[in-house]
Amino acid sequence: MKAVILAGGLGTRLKPFTEVIPKPLLPIGEKAVLEIQIEHLKKFGFNKIFLATNYKSDYIKNFFGDGSRYGVELIVSREEKSLGTAGPLTLLKSELTEPFVVMNGDVLSNIDFEKFYNFANEKDTLLSISIKKIIMPYAFGNIFFKDDFVTEIEEKPDIITYALAGIYIMKPGIFSLIPDNTYFGMDTLIKNMLSAKLPISKYELIEYWLDIGRIDDYEIAQKDFRDNFYEVAK
Repeated sequence: MKAVILAGGLGTRLKPFTEVIPKPLLPIGEKAVLEIQIEHLKKFGFNKIFLATNYKSDYIKNFFGDGSRYGVELIVSREEKSLGTAGPLTLLKSELTEPFVVMNGDVLSNIDFEKFYNFANEKDTLLSISIKKIIMPYAFGNIFFKDDFVTEIEEKPDIITYALAGIYIMKPGIFSLIPDNTYFGMDTLIKNMLSAKLPISKYELIEYWLDIGRIDDYEIAQKDFRDNFYEVAK
């Protein structure tokens, strides 16, 4: 099975760390973020993994080699210009001839890829997205009213939203919707599909998940590593 890890981001919100090391190679515990992702994919049978790179591509290629020390085949794909989050996939479309996983290179999750993959294959959709429930405490009482009179008060309710988790499963037909050699984001792909009334499947991720977008998130990942990824990394 095949997977693509999007590892071309500049990591501007994680400076100064990313001025020297590309974001996907930042260490979490005893491993780099990409190493944790690769080993987790291998655990579920993904044996050919593409690293879609741009920023510090040579650094990433030299770090990983051919992937043999991880028990997988690793291929580094380098974009000559920035292609966004969906555009880099078009450089690999001759290889991606079966359903494949795509994941952001700054996501930590112990998602059950087998369940997600089976779910996606059962759906008559070109794209399946993973989502994660986010519960945020609200610091104030919420007041309900009609005209000039209070009707109800709700004390510090939780705000529940669902985040796009940055892990996808796509089928090869998706390439008819992504232009070649063009900056094209996942958000644009999803919006275009919705506008065209093309169905998109959603899979709720119930396992651990963290987007390492900011320094605060990186510090949280360091604390969470032993509880959620130590078995994968050792």
